Amino acid sequence: MTKLESKIIVVTSGKGGVGKTTTSAALGAELANRGYKTVVVDFDIGLRNLDLIMGCERRVIFDFVNVIQGDANLNQALIKDKRSENLFILPASQTRDKDALTTEGVEKVLMELQKEFSFIVCDSPAGIERGALMALYFADEAVVVTNPEVSSVRDSDRIIGVLNSRTKRAEQGSEVKKHLLITRYAHNRAQRGEMLSVEDVQEILAIPLLGVIPESTAVLNASNQGIPVTLGGPSDAKEAYRNAIAFLLGETVETTSQKGWKKLLGGLRLFNRSPV
Repeated sequence: MTKLESKIIVVTSGKGGVGKTTTSAALGAELANRGYKTVVVDFDIGLRNLDLIMGCERRVIFDFVNVIQGDANLNQALIKDKRSENLFILPASQTRDKDALTTEGVEKVLMELQKEFSFIVCDSPAGIERGALMALYFADEAVVVTNPEVSSVRDSDRIIGVLNSRTKRAEQGSEVKKHLLITRYAHNRAQRGEMLSVEDVQEILAIPLLGVIPESTAVLNASNQGIPVTLGGPSDAKEAYRNAIAFLLGETVETTSQKGWKKLLGGLRLFNRSPV
């Protein structure tokens, strides 16, 4: 596939444990599977997890901070996924703190990656500390991941505010294109009032809905096996992620996606919009 103009996509949320790293791995693997040369960058300095989800933890020699500080070059730190010739991982450091990330250093690495990759997926840590702010700052687009619960949605709302005000695009009078991804959703529980409905979350956050990922043991099983869920066996979660990524690419996937989402959400009318 012909290389597109490089795009930086940050996967973010305010709250931990909502599925950012799972989503980053799924997104990177599916983009690579579609023929786009893709790198997934772990910004969670000190709490490295992306390499575990991607199944390459034993292959980490150099990391993101090593490249920033000049201890290794980018080619030494990048890990090529054994399952896809188009997929690469830039792991985080477990032995440094988030202050090791500097604006100048991160920009230099990202600019170098943009010469080679169509998509750069930034796996952001939770919250609004330095690592998260560095992951957000250079983004062209953002996938805001949230669980359908009040605390998660409130923290995601805070992150949307940061995306609107504390990014390079915001400083230039532009904006980061934002997408909402709801994870760990169970329609029956939402009907009983045990979690927020999709409509509730959309109303609060007011950004375009990219996808709804069902609560699924397939996600946990894939993570434990070091396999991105989009490369795993058939599951509702895999189909939901693949449909969401198709929307992210601007594809028309109405037939497949409407059928799957309507089944998941009990027939809610969520599909009267154009693909994002």
